[in-house]
Amino acid sequence: MNEVNKNALTKPLPTPDGDSQALWDGLKQGKLLLQHCDDCGHVQYYQQGMCRLCQSTKLRHQAASGNGTIYSYSVVYRAPGPAFKDDVPYAVLLVQLEEGPRMISSLVGKNFDALDFDVAVKLTTGAISDEICLPYFELVD
Repeated sequence: MNEVNKNALTKPLPTPDGDSQALWDGLKQGKLLLQHCDDCGHVQYYQQGMCRLCQSTKLRHQAASGNGTIYSYSVVYRAPGPAFKDDVPYAVLLVQLEEGPRMISSLVGKNFDALDFDVAVKLTTGAISDEICLPYFELVD
């Protein structure tokens, strides 16, 4: 198999950097760390070097509750590439976190009939390598 075909069968992995390393470290511990601005109180996800609201660099990481609701969703039936063909169907969620930010993630399981707007979800994490854990959400019963 040539290198191009081999790469097409490999899922891309996130690349932690200086701004996002705390996020990935937190996920390895089962926690979603959100940035809180000490100057304006804004809460943000995904990590950056400054507050997106006031541009302050006085940011601290704080664990999120892990609670949220489905703001929007889509069930994917056609794989976006060869590396994802064994995953379909799967649901992509836009989750409104209890703390305010929205984030995109995937649903754990295939209970697609239970998906709807404003349905409660809870964070869980899953290791995809020794270094990377991804955030997922499961439906709250």
